[in-house]
Amino acid sequence: MIRTAAVTDVPVIRSMIRELADYEKALPEAKATEEQLREALFGENPAVFGLIAEDDASGEPVGFALWFRNFSTWKGTHGIYLEDLYVRPEARGGGHGKALLTELARIAVERGYARMEWSVLDWNEPSINFYKSLGAVGMDEWTTFRLTGEALTELGSRPR
Repeated sequence: MIRTAAVTDVPVIRSMIRELADYEKALPEAKATEEQLREALFGENPAVFGLIAEDDASGEPVGFALWFRNFSTWKGTHGIYLEDLYVRPEARGGGHGKALLTELARIAVERGYARMEWSVLDWNEPSINFYKSLGAVGMDEWTTFRLTGEALTELGSRPR
């Protein structure tokens, strides 16, 4: 079962974010607090939205998707950027990841959004193959850039 995340899900979302970071060999980088997630998801101006995958038998959360709206200047419409998709190892193969992506696609279609986008680590072959099986296409000709830490601070501190 897929449902919209509720404020009571924040602790389990944070836990699964850390599990995902550990899987991606980047656990020290997963610093988001419950308070930050609560504000981002459920504050006065939510910046991100969440879905929860529950085990059909127990009702326990076994996966999540966090997403936000982006915008295509070429298409002139919004889209969905999937920030995180995670299904706990013991629940993989049960259709939860596909159900989360299906719900996101339903939201995009219902709202008239042009596309869904996300990133995947190039070594994560199981996920890449899964996404391709759903019809997703790798954007190999694009390179992702990130500005963070000292470089972000330095650039943002320059006089106007």
